[in-house]
Amino acid sequence: MLIGVPREIKIHEYRVGLSPESVAEMVDRGHRVLVETAAGVGIGASDEVYRAAGAQICTTAEEVFAQAELLVKVKEPQPQERVWLRPGQILFSYLHLAPDPEQARDLIASGAVCIAYETVTDVSGGLPLLRPMSQVAGRLAVQAGATALEVAHGGRGVLLGGVPGVTPGRVLILGGGVVGFNAAQMAVGLQADVTILDRSPVVLDRLAAHFESRARVVYSNRATLSSALRDADLVIGAVLIPGAMAPHIVTRAMLGDMRRGAVVVDVSIDQGGCFETSRPTTHDQPTYVVDGILHYCVANIPGAVPHTSTYALNNATLPYVLALADKGWRTALRDDPHLRGGLNVCEGQVVHPAVADALGYRVVSAADVL
Repeated sequence: MLIGVPREIKIHEYRVGLSPESVAEMVDRGHRVLVETAAGVGIGASDEVYRAAGAQICTTAEEVFAQAELLVKVKEPQPQERVWLRPGQILFSYLHLAPDPEQARDLIASGAVCIAYETVTDVSGGLPLLRPMSQVAGRLAVQAGATALEVAHGGRGVLLGGVPGVTPGRVLILGGGVVGFNAAQMAVGLQADVTILDRSPVVLDRLAAHFESRARVVYSNRATLSSALRDADLVIGAVLIPGAMAPHIVTRAMLGDMRRGAVVVDVSIDQGGCFETSRPTTHDQPTYVVDGILHYCVANIPGAVPHTSTYALNNATLPYVLALADKGWRTALRDDPHLRGGLNVCEGQVVHPAVADALGYRVVSAADVL
């Protein structure tokens, strides 16, 4: 199969869909790989490195889109890229369609087969292709929040770890999944005062067993949320419903009870955000203020560390890319129900129920399109 890897063009997005090592694996299996020039610059991989791995270098993204049977990306295709998609072409990437009706319309109109990393599942019900980026985002959320808390960046001037004689900063984490767990690890490591809210008894038990007395693990309801928000210096939103819009669990009214200069980092922003006041930002302009609360809502947080992120992502995605290339999308999806869970849009039809529900489309079963 002919695989295409365009350069990512979202603002300050330096990750790449396939590393040179992954390209070498694809070529070794008898596939051809087209890589847009400079696609790997962000991870320190030059065109020469990709050529040595067996790739053919293309001068433009349009050339890659025009030839490739399977496109492997990181972020959702931007409007100028979506016009190049064609019927039957396979797109394998993060898509996050629920909060993005324009992208959904374009993908439906393209007739392409669009498989989203974030809804591929595994035998335990987890999200294996979202997990590595959730790990990165959770850890970076604490770093970004700690920086935003500095007065020079608009925060209230709190050091998360404190110093002897001064209380540490208070970190509130909403959601104890992969993002929340990794954020908590970082915050605890900085010696912050950490509280994690979640509704799942299983998650609460797991977090309590892991962190013991190093973090408070609390069942989330309106009373506990309101109380924790009042005391927090940094709030990290880590709420996820696979494929669907994130619920707004923190309303604008609740901001009025928070400390002026406190920071919220909404890692759920890819799925619409879990704060009512969230809107996507970029690494160029990562923050804004609402009612005295600094909001950090960068929609591609892991893009700040593209080397780590690319290799972590490739470790997870490569087996699925190989399956799609070796078998073709129909056979690969028939053979693997977990990869089939990633099918969001197929030949003009919306296949994923959560996406269809969020955007008001009629859902067509994967069995029907296969």
